[in-house]
Amino acid sequence: MTLRASAALAAATVAVLVTGGQAAAAPVPQPQTVTAENRAAAHQAAAAPATLATLSRFFAREGKVSVAAAQPRVEGEVTPVSYLSPDFVAGKAGAPVARLEFLASAAVSADGQKAALWTAKTGDGWQVVNIATGDDEFRYARLGAEKLPGGTVFREPQIDAWYVARGDRVLPLDEDAARAVGDRGVTLAGYRARVTGLYGDKLPGSAYAEGGRAGGFETAGGAGGSGGLPVAVAAGGAGALALGAGGALVLLRRRRSLGG
Repeated sequence: MTLRASAALAAATVAVLVTGGQAAAAPVPQPQTVTAENRAAAHQAAAAPATLATLSRFFAREGKVSVAAAQPRVEGEVTPVSYLSPDFVAGKAGAPVARLEFLASAAVSADGQKAALWTAKTGDGWQVVNIATGDDEFRYARLGAEKLPGGTVFREPQIDAWYVARGDRVLPLDEDAARAVGDRGVTLAGYRARVTGLYGDKLPGSAYAEGGRAGGFETAGGAGGSGGLPVAVAAGGAGALALGAGGALVLLRRRRSLGG
């Protein structure tokens, strides 16, 4: 399981199934479809001057490059990102294995660092709600298209595993997924049995969730009016950046073990 530095750009962020993901008290609504219009809106939010300024600070957070020299750019097409669906885990008839969670845009700094900009439609329109290091969202989308053309690429956030599913097959795209379902994958029914056994009693509304063990975040004070970039240490030693304004609470992305 990899750990990624992440910056939460709003108190509301994408909510997912259970432990180890991005759970929030006020989740951002998932986009229902991927249209040319919302792709364009997501790209516009990702490439906005304010976003690029934040990216400069994000890429400079560990001193690898200065804020002035970071010169981030957004490149490539907007990528839809899907996660394991709670309805599928709950066994609802006709539920797809994954649901669309957000749209992602790739950002690159002048020194070659990569990040994913997560965009979603909030009450104030399309906004970047998180920045995560690396290029997982785009790399696995490409790999899934090669491995199972026409399939649905999705992430099981509880174990940070990536898969591609089509018809009756679920195939692994990374080591975490291969450990879960084997190198050759599993049938869709077999995968449902696995995730229902693991997470079926931990869905939203369950005693597990209501006991406060299903969240992947903790709150912290924002940067106040100074526009500073406070740094916190997330579980497992990964750095997380809290980008707050006006003292608003922000959410620091964390990973916990299941049941933690």
